[in-house]
Formats: sequence, C-alpha cells, structure tokens
Amino acid sequence: MTFSLLMLIPFVLVMGVGVLFAWLVSRHVKKRRERDPRADFGRNRSDAASPDGYRSPFVEHPCRWIAIRTRNLMAVQTALGLNNPRPCSWTEGITRIHDHKLFVSPPVNGWTLVVGPRLPDPSEDVEACFRFLLRLSRELGEVQFFSLNRVVGHHAWARFERGRAIRGYAWAGETLWNQGQTTWAERKLNLKCFDYFELPAQPHFAEMEQIRANTERVMLLAALWSVDPTSVDDSTLTDALGIAGDLSRARLR
Repeated sequence: MTFSLLMLIPFVLVMGVGVLFAWLVSRHVKKRRERDPRADFGRNRSDAASPDGYRSPFVEHPCRWIAIRTRNLMAVQTALGLNNPRPCSWTEGITRIHDHKLFVSPPVNGWTLVVGPRLPDPSEDVEACFRFLLRLSRELGEVQFFSLNRVVGHHAWARFERGRAIRGYAWAGETLWNQGQTTWAERKLNLKCFDYFELPAQPHFAEMEQIRANTERVMLLAALWSVDPTSVDDSTLTDALGIAGDLSRARLR
C-alpha cells in the first residue's frame, strides 16, 4: 500500500505542474487582451464575438461590395428589392453573409455598404453587372462597385453617378470592361488598366505581376474613393442596425 502511494507521487506532481502552467498561460493571454484587444485579430472572422466582448472588424476579405453615398437604408433596401429583410446588428449581418444573403450596413462616414456573394460577378456576366449598377445609380445617386478574387487575380471597380457610368474596369483573364477616364486615385495607386485585347492569351511575368498588384490594391482604391470595408470596426457601431435579406432575382436581370 505504501509503495503504491509512493508511485502516485510523481504522477500527482506532474499533473499539478501541468495545471499550474495552464493557469499561468490563461492569465497571460487574458492580460494581453486587456492591454491590446487586437490580439484576437487573427481569429476566424465568422466568430460573432470573443469571450471578453471584443468583436472583430467588419469583414476581412469581402469578395464583392457596393458603396452608396446615402444614409437612407430603407431606400437602399427598396432599390435592391430585398426579400425577407430583417434588421440586425453589424456582427449578425456579417454572419448572414455566409448564408448567401446580402447585408446593408449602417452608414459609415456617409456611405452605406452592401456586402455579399449574391452581388453580380462581372467575370460571369459583365453586362448584367453593368445594368444592375446603372439601375441602382438611377435610384440612389452615387454608387461604387468593387470585386476581387485573389486566387485567380480577377478584379473590378466601377463608379456611377445619377445613372451615368463615370468609370468602369474589370479584368478576368482578359479585359472585360474599360470605360471612362482613369481617375486620380487609380493613378496614385499605379493601377494598370489594360485596354481590350491588349494582353496576349498567355501574359508575360511582368504583366501577371501588374495584374496581381491591381487585385491587391482594390481595398486601397475603395479607401480613396469611399470606404475600405476592412478598416471598419464594428465596435464603433454597437448601437446601429443594418438590414440582411435575399437579393431579388428580378434585380439581377
């Protein structure tokens, strides 16, 4: 009996040291979060909130979004023809994006953002994308569109004012859309907008590098034109509500 107890002593000591180590690590992490809440920035952005109440920025890498110069969410909802609209918080709206819904954000610096994968993809039908944006602009005024796919390098941006296309560019293996004069923001960011049929079927390395750079700078262009959605912190909009819903198929035609 005494021998068995002696054999248990090393095991108990090891378990005790393990528990103490886990407690120290947990305490260190908690203090770090209290000093700098951005310590959780690398967590999965689909998490609604961390245990200590910190919520992540709006969305890390949206694939497509629209910026509309308005604070009238109901007007945006009507123009989009959202089905099953539901008021929701910033974080809840982001979660619903993953359910293939659209989220109409609360106003951010005078702009309302519409985010979601159901927005038209110019790489699939650039004409449908153009008609969709033109219709929105006729109803809402200034409308900006951004799209990017880092995996294949597809990218697009457009700007409409009062039903008139001011600028539009889309690349998806080839130039699909190049309309209007290059803006000062594009020149500032050294964006290269290729003309129709300018690139060969197999672009050279330097051309592919420029295409990649264009894709990576879409967020920067959005920041200069209106709002970079990745820069928005939902903790500053805790009392604001947006709208989540399904995009009407009729609006995509």
